[in-house]
Amino acid sequence: MLKKLKISRWLLYACAALWLVPLLWMTVTAFRPREIALSPAFSLEFTLDNFARVWSAAPFAQYYINTIIIVVCVFAVQMLTATMAAFAFARLEFMAKNVVFMLFLVQIMIPADVLIFPNYNVLKELFLLDTKLGIMLPYFASAFGIFLLRQMFKTIPPELDEAAEIEGYSKWTILWKIYFPLSRPTYVAFGLVSVSYHWNNFLWPLIVTNSVENRPLTVGLAIFAQSFEIGAQWTEVSAATLLVIAPLLIGFLLFQRQFMNSFIHSGIK
Repeated sequence: MLKKLKISRWLLYACAALWLVPLLWMTVTAFRPREIALSPAFSLEFTLDNFARVWSAAPFAQYYINTIIIVVCVFAVQMLTATMAAFAFARLEFMAKNVVFMLFLVQIMIPADVLIFPNYNVLKELFLLDTKLGIMLPYFASAFGIFLLRQMFKTIPPELDEAAEIEGYSKWTILWKIYFPLSRPTYVAFGLVSVSYHWNNFLWPLIVTNSVENRPLTVGLAIFAQSFEIGAQWTEVSAATLLVIAPLLIGFLLFQRQFMNSFIHSGIK
């Protein structure tokens, strides 16, 4: 048994190392001078000129602002809608509650790309193409967030609700003064999932945006990497890619413990 555990552990380490190889190669290439970027020889020469050229060659500052606005607004609305829906499914009783909840779960099994065409037509009718609101609108509700928060809310003793009602608390006050503070690790986990998804979202913003004022980082990076001026300059492309993914890597490293604990407390394997 111990031998099998050791083999499994080493297998996990090997998979992690394979996953790190492209990231390490990209990081090293981003800091190496262009002349020796693809040289197999080891060198201690590193430079920040690649990042300076990238920052001046494309409006990455605007891309960052656009992406942060989109990510923050989507998560804020998702947190509000998912919290209220999860509380209703966990604590309130209404007709066909389980059926409605199953319909919400069905949304998890539907790939977002399948809905691109109908969503595009809706935005066209609403004159929201090439707007930040148009990028955000299809994601204001999250079936995964509702499911995750519902599982967490069901672990909270219902006696707390009864005690709060005796004190004169309304359902809204109970939700925000009891359930919300007790579920902070779950909100952190959901926040990481939501932020990482919308930070990396590419196809939908590519279809609905045409201007720099509304273009997020992923679309800007793709256009930058394919531009005529850059061509196959791997140092600039690697530097631009590192600029895009660095905030996500830092965020995950800072909150990874809360991320894992939230799924354990929610009963999700």
